[in-house]
Amino acid sequence: MIKSMTGFGRGEFSDELYSFSVEMKTLNHRYNDIIIKMPKHINFLGEKIKKIIKGKISRGRVEVYIDYKYLSDSEVEIKTDISLANSYLKALENLNQELHINDKVNLDHILYNDDIIKVEKKELDEEKIWSCLKKAVEIALEETMFMRAQEGKELYKDIRSNLLIIEEKAKEIEKRSSLVIKEYKVKLEERVKELLEDKYTLDEDKLSNEIVFFADKSDINEEVIRLYSHINQFMKSFDEKGPVGRKFDFLIQEMNREVNTIGSKANDIEISNNVVEIKSELEKIREQIQNVE
Repeated sequence: MIKSMTGFGRGEFSDELYSFSVEMKTLNHRYNDIIIKMPKHINFLGEKIKKIIKGKISRGRVEVYIDYKYLSDSEVEIKTDISLANSYLKALENLNQELHINDKVNLDHILYNDDIIKVEKKELDEEKIWSCLKKAVEIALEETMFMRAQEGKELYKDIRSNLLIIEEKAKEIEKRSSLVIKEYKVKLEERVKELLEDKYTLDEDKLSNEIVFFADKSDINEEVIRLYSHINQFMKSFDEKGPVGRKFDFLIQEMNREVNTIGSKANDIEISNNVVEIKSELEKIREQIQNVE
């Protein structure tokens, strides 16, 4: 069954260290374009995320937004250099003695040195953080795929309905085309007789040649057969696995080509009206398949 290229999904997953929230949005696009927005210090996981998405989505723009929380006491680590602090204290006390300054050294004086206490981000466990993030991504992707499938069902109903209308109009054209030549023959004979006014003999050979020429020029049998073939291919493609959007684009172009040829060949108002209606249905399908993966 066909899938839509638009969808949305959200996934959340937590373990003892991390909590991830992933939002995924897919949009129409000619190619497979994946955009990931996440904290810079986990950018190294970007390619792994893309690999998972490409395993499920082969066409469309995919936007992924990732947020996470560190669940332990803090995501930063405080490191204190006690040895440096002692050395700094002794240096300040010696300085007081040497300069004969009666000033007591306090903690503020020691903390003035930035190297004594350092605030650093805790080192990430790549395997654990990926294990947690992967599950959140998979949940969001599953929801997105479900939405794309549901929208695909609605697209299928609409497109199939349009195709059935086109098929019915093609049958009307086929039926009408067999009558056009007969009507042309009768009208031509009547017109010629009217012009000759029974003063001259009707040349049956020339009249037959003219009718044959008209029949050959206005023959749309091949175009109608190809139109039926394209409709049949379209219907079969609904059940194909994998993306079919580009195939639909091609079939619509071919159907338009056949219908335009029918319209240019057929010298008949009823056929022309059916051609206009078919082109209207083809335009509706063209708009719909822009959203088919």
